[in-house]
Amino acid sequence: MAKVTRDDVARLAGTSTAVVSYVINNGPRPVAPATRERVLAAIKQLGYRPDRVAQAMASRRTDLIGMIVPDARQPFFAEMAHAVEQAAAERGKMVLVGNSDYRDEREVHYLRAFLGMRVSGLILVSQGPSERAAAEIEAWDARVVLLHERPEAIDDVAVVTDDVGGAQLATRHLLEHGHPYVACLGGTEETPAVGDPVADHVEGWRRAMHESGRSTEGRLFQAPYNRYDAYQVALGLLSGPDRPPAIFCATDDQAFGVLRAARELRIDVPGELAVAGFDDVKEAGLTDPPLTTVYSDRPAMARAAVDLVLDDALRVSGSRRERLKQFPSALVVRRSCGCGEPTPSV
Repeated sequence: MAKVTRDDVARLAGTSTAVVSYVINNGPRPVAPATRERVLAAIKQLGYRPDRVAQAMASRRTDLIGMIVPDARQPFFAEMAHAVEQAAAERGKMVLVGNSDYRDEREVHYLRAFLGMRVSGLILVSQGPSERAAAEIEAWDARVVLLHERPEAIDDVAVVTDDVGGAQLATRHLLEHGHPYVACLGGTEETPAVGDPVADHVEGWRRAMHESGRSTEGRLFQAPYNRYDAYQVALGLLSGPDRPPAIFCATDDQAFGVLRAARELRIDVPGELAVAGFDDVKEAGLTDPPLTTVYSDRPAMARAAVDLVLDDALRVSGSRRERLKQFPSALVVRRSCGCGEPTPSV
């Protein structure tokens, strides 16, 4: 059977091939409703399928958006990728996701692969400053939006949440319960990169502690971001002689590891240990006890990132501050902090 072409659709609908193209691509010129219906009916009758490869070669763009995350196994990144996929679908785009595994070489690998596919744009959740990634983006003259993190090495539009302010909210809330101090489970690096959300969470904790006249000396502990390794760190911390009365975790996944370690050591939460996290992933409401944490509006951030990566008009050059779209954070109070009644979900 001969392949159905756009010319065949145009003949059956009684239109030009250009009009058929406008209907398929939803533009760039408007098509009268009656004509559009004829074209769609002809497409259905003939079983026509647009050649997306040919379209991409002609326009030098595909209907794809590339997205690179550090680790899609972690709930936060999984939920963020899902939110981006939904936002992209609303714009008629599909999303390709690659995992950098927190390694520069993997990040560059996916940058080259996705940009080589002529994606419409790239949403990058970078693990930190990468000169190689920045050079790759500049070489391809790519449409890139930074999401969740804003590494200084890549001077492009960024969509983030108020990480410092959110961490301050959580730490202040724990201190208001009367604890003499709050320990912090930060990241794995002693000197994290500027623009790293975990570094901002630690900074927010530090500010809240200093505002209340508490020292942070010896109260910041390094831990991987995932629950499994954080659990091992928490076992050592909670079984030692200087067990903290309260812990603010830079990620919810770390907090899950702390809760597991506390249960294993028969430490009552929140009676003997108060815990708070950051991200408000869906699982946070199902832990025992439910986790007090900081909410970031991932659906809104995802929509903003997709809009920015697709719409040139929104990507007007300006100062770094003007190119930063920041969403507010909100404290979600549950029982792990010591509160009896949870606040309504955000």
